[in-house]
Amino acid sequence: MIRLSGSATPALFEGAFRFAERQLRALIERYPDFYPMYTMDGRWKHSGEAWTHWCDGFLPGMLWIVYARQPAGSPQSRWWREQAIRYSKPLEPRRLDRNVHDLGFVFMSSYFRWFGFTPDPTLKAVIVEAGRTMGLRFQEKGGYLRSFVSPDSLFIDIMMNVGIVFYAAQETGDQALLDIALRHCYTTRRVLVRGDGSTAHEGLFDLETGEFRRQTTHQGFRGDSCWSRGLAWGLYGFGTAYQYTRDPLLLATAESCADFYIRHTRADGVPPWDYDAPPDSLLKLETSAGAIAASGLFQLAGLARDAAKGHFYRETARHILTTLCRDWLAEPDPQWEGILKGGIYHPTKNLGVNESVMWGEYFFLEALERALAETAC
Repeated sequence: MIRLSGSATPALFEGAFRFAERQLRALIERYPDFYPMYTMDGRWKHSGEAWTHWCDGFLPGMLWIVYARQPAGSPQSRWWREQAIRYSKPLEPRRLDRNVHDLGFVFMSSYFRWFGFTPDPTLKAVIVEAGRTMGLRFQEKGGYLRSFVSPDSLFIDIMMNVGIVFYAAQETGDQALLDIALRHCYTTRRVLVRGDGSTAHEGLFDLETGEFRRQTTHQGFRGDSCWSRGLAWGLYGFGTAYQYTRDPLLLATAESCADFYIRHTRADGVPPWDYDAPPDSLLKLETSAGAIAASGLFQLAGLARDAAKGHFYRETARHILTTLCRDWLAEPDPQWEGILKGGIYHPTKNLGVNESVMWGEYFFLEALERALAETAC
């Protein structure tokens, strides 16, 4: 169980943010116009398998986060903005990409942040079209947005991408699109979130009847286990769905996932790669899941109806972030090109195991952004 220590300091978070800035600058200067996914022996550029094409929004998203914290009008502000635009623009054709279920990751981290700084309707149009494309994944029988793997497959990860469908529905007043997003959330809650708040990675359906068949996994230990990154996706994703809908059932689901995370994660806040994996598993801890959970808990703290619960979620997020900054930064290793060590991509394929992973980098930086914004208030 996570035990709060009260050791978080703004200086620790600020120092980690500045280190992240330096690593990002080095990355884009060393490998211009390259969109990495995970390191291999600490290096970003390699020939390792991708499995699926879902991470391109995270690098421009981080560049936008760094840009937002520069002195307004300064040379460094202009430079970071130029880089953020440079890495965001090439993503535009993917607004029509029907091969992945990750258009939320691609566009909400890049174009959505860009639009927040530049209210250009052409930027919004890209996000809306990506949301409509995402909605085309909907399987009427079963009521879910299908994964990239096959039409009968539902991933917990899609809870982190359904937000772009909600956004497109909200901005266009498209009730049918809103219904798709809501039905997906309800189906995911019903078939992938268990009574104790743990989550399954994947659910499979009968395409003829829409009947749910079973839980399974690609990246967890077993089909009935709780893969920690999937749990963090659920914690964060159901909170985002509540932001769009104000449906108390979705908030309760996010809190259930959060409470499982808090009850079953070790004291310092960094989870095992799977809560049901053997204790001697060589894969052990998963920092990217911790970074996602920290950012999701900051979000949930602002959504919780109970003030005491909100305070507890916020302090837990700060505690996890403190551990990541203190124990997992790559700063002591000058040869390491990433920011956060200890991430895991795909254990069964042995991809990105105990490495830096782009979603871990992005959500770590986003959590730092949230923590530092609260300090400034």
